[in-house]
Amino acid sequence: MVRQQLLQRASTLTTRHALQPNLRNTVQRRLASGEMPKLTGAADNAFNRERMAVKQHAAASSDLWRKLSLYVAVPSLIIAAINAKNLWDEHWEHWEHLPPLEERIEYDYMNIRTKKFFWGDGDKTLL
Repeated sequence: MVRQQLLQRASTLTTRHALQPNLRNTVQRRLASGEMPKLTGAADNAFNRERMAVKQHAAASSDLWRKLSLYVAVPSLIIAAINAKNLWDEHWEHWEHLPPLEERIEYDYMNIRTKKFFWGDGDKTLL
């Protein structure tokens, strides 16, 4: 009994796997085809025409967004990254011309603490 069930299960699995590539190729071919089939006879009704129009619109708008992503968004991100790098470099060039932090004058209005930090002596920051 168990042997028959195992054989039956194995035969159904092998027939399924044998049919899957054909089914997969058919579906892929159908999805990859660019032209929409002409509706004739009973299939030519308002519902099917509207469905075909929706499919064509979806194909056109997905193509538009793919092109926008590739040709507008990616170059914009690259330009923004270059701009950020240039601004970063300019910022640190400016800091190189300033005197070191130890040599600067400490004014009364700088480093005002309303309460002490809870670590160390209470006056030093973690940086």
